[in-house]
Amino acid sequence: MSTNLFTLDTNILIYSIDRDAGIKHEMASFILEKSMNGRCLLTSQALGEFYCAATRKGYVSQNTAIEIIEDFMEIFPIISSTGATLKKALSTLSKYGLQFWDAILWATAKESKCSLIITEDFQDGRSIEGVQFINPFKEDKLSYVIETYLDL
Repeated sequence: MSTNLFTLDTNILIYSIDRDAGIKHEMASFILEKSMNGRCLLTSQALGEFYCAATRKGYVSQNTAIEIIEDFMEIFPIISSTGATLKKALSTLSKYGLQFWDAILWATAKESKCSLIITEDFQDGRSIEGVQFINPFKEDKLSYVIETYLDL
């Protein structure tokens, strides 16, 4: 069994509830289900973004979004940013060309010793200071995620 820690970006959480997303819904649901192996950490930022996106786009009601987040909190360890996280994120904005919220996600993952962020948004395959970004919707990437992080 692998000991690699990883986290899921908001877009994976959203696709897991968006039944109109077709194959992305199926893949995200699979990833989420198989991520319950004890090595997936969710960030409070991703959960907050999930709430905003899920309710703003009408995927679920506010109450249902809260229930889903509470379920996630029961299943996954939650990691949060700190002042040190913010400082690290700010120092990397221009250095690595990240957007602000992406930098916070990256810094939170790095501080928590995650070696992977599963996301559709970052540059697929990019690695920054030991944290890799993988887009599971790109060809052959899901098999890498499964073999390396999901223990299937």
